[in-house]
Amino acid sequence: MAMITDTIAAIATPPGRGGVGIIRLSGPDAQRIGREMSNRVDQSVLVPRQAVFTSFFDSQQQVLDEGLLLYFQAPHSFTGEHVVELQGHGGPVILALMLQEVMRRGARLARPGEFSERAFLNDKLDLAQAEAIADLIEAGSEAAARAAVQTLQGAFSQRVDELLEALIHVRLFIEAAIDFPEEEIDFLADGQIQHRVEGLLSTLDGVLSQAKQGVIQSDGLRVVIAGRPNAGKSSLLNALAGHDAAIVTDVAGTTRDVLRELIEIDGMPLHIIDTAGLRDSTDAIEQEGIRRAKREVDGADAVIWVWDSREDSASIADELSQQFPSRPKRLCVVLNKCDVSATAYGHQTVLCDGRELDAIGLSAATQQGLDALRAYLKNIVGYQPLGSGHFSARRRHVDALEKAKAHIEQALHALVALNAGELAAEDLRLAQNSLSEITGAFSADDLLGRIFSSFCIGK
Repeated sequence: MAMITDTIAAIATPPGRGGVGIIRLSGPDAQRIGREMSNRVDQSVLVPRQAVFTSFFDSQQQVLDEGLLLYFQAPHSFTGEHVVELQGHGGPVILALMLQEVMRRGARLARPGEFSERAFLNDKLDLAQAEAIADLIEAGSEAAARAAVQTLQGAFSQRVDELLEALIHVRLFIEAAIDFPEEEIDFLADGQIQHRVEGLLSTLDGVLSQAKQGVIQSDGLRVVIAGRPNAGKSSLLNALAGHDAAIVTDVAGTTRDVLRELIEIDGMPLHIIDTAGLRDSTDAIEQEGIRRAKREVDGADAVIWVWDSREDSASIADELSQQFPSRPKRLCVVLNKCDVSATAYGHQTVLCDGRELDAIGLSAATQQGLDALRAYLKNIVGYQPLGSGHFSARRRHVDALEKAKAHIEQALHALVALNAGELAAEDLRLAQNSLSEITGAFSADDLLGRIFSSFCIGK
């Protein structure tokens, strides 16, 4: 266990009013403070995991509240330390008074995520599991919540540990050959090491693919709807959202600010962003709306350019070149208003600067053709609905897996093309460090600080 000498406390329930409010303490003085708050100084210990109904007192022996007192003895607690919970009523004033009294008796206010950080430092959770707690709290869909639970239970960590074990096994063979050349061990003679490294890469590719799906499940896809005024952008937002999220009128330039809506497509979260129509304008407010629209496009995972299908599609290329000098990574043209034009519904292509762009013919008003757009948005990221064996992941996990893959590929090249065991061994060592960053077995203090500071206070 980590050597921690202070006791932390925080309100563990959400802000606002509720039936129950919880003050959580963790550290060496948690039991003493719990006894003092419940006026049980004469008792040497509290019974672990036994809820006691009691009054809670201030330093003047005035009753602050009444409720349940729970004690979890180290190391059998979430943090691995002595943990006490004071469960009273959920009013913000009484909770503030209770927290103030707890701190007067020797506790300090916990930093965001400090309870989870102590659980990590005391080997109750690895880093991926600790991050899954925050992902579970912030889950925006049932599928995301279930995936976070899988990671919290260790599904992702187990896959990473299996990779690490296989990698370490390969390192042992190579480094033994380097350290004992007198044994004349030719570790490339029968191709076993090459085969093992290739198998390691194949397994890593599978984990990386699942991790990318986990990131999509957690973070969702940022999709910006852009286009000319009155092309039907807000109507498309409303059709995708399933309700009137945006005002729709025949007046051009109705949308002046950025509108955001979180929706799901077969469990995949989508952050749909409706923007002001892009055109030359002398109106100061509309100019600001256009500036914000272009800023959103720059940060988008995908851009939907809405075009009135009654207009000549040959003008699309000029319009896109004018609005997007550097073409967005994923760009789809929606040919809207097919119900009043001769344009076909469904997936098709349009010619732009000599290249074919994906296009979807639909009607936001009637919603015909909308399923083709939903299918396109899933396909561009290779989304697959998560099953019971899948897990949540973060972008830093994907980055670590990709770094590990690059080092293993370099190691394979060093073995096969250069017959350089020393270079291969070094790359495999770096790959091991990258994989270890995921679970926290190898991590810098600043990384831990960034991760846990994004957690809720009291978790």
